[in-house]
Amino acid sequence: MLNPVDGSDRLLQAWKLALLRFAVTRDEADRLNVAALAAELDRFGGRRTDETFHFFRRASSQLCAAISGQPQNAADILERFCKQIEEPRLRLAFAAAMGITLSNPAPSQAARPQRNPDLFRGLPARGSASL
Repeated sequence: MLNPVDGSDRLLQAWKLALLRFAVTRDEADRLNVAALAAELDRFGGRRTDETFHFFRRASSQLCAAISGQPQNAADILERFCKQIEEPRLRLAFAAAMGITLSNPAPSQAARPQRNPDLFRGLPARGSASL
């Protein structure tokens, strides 16, 4: 049986990927896919009888409009969304698709350990080995 949390995580990942696809293609079918996934995320859980939860639908319409370049603050909206993406590869792909320059260094460069100059201290020097 599918865990509800796992299902919502997959649906959220699919929504983010759909936004990336729309950012790349700017196709109306991809925008409609984003809207459909947002509606599914808003009704995920199914226990609410009222239709008051519209977070993903509102966010999707704002993001799709910003991707299309409609609002004045489109760059701010897209940069804020990009910073909220937790997966590094998806964040970089979205930033590249939208032309956003990320100020954070790449994780591989930032996580590189410093070399310890005393690492081999006390070990005998290598002699030339004869075969």
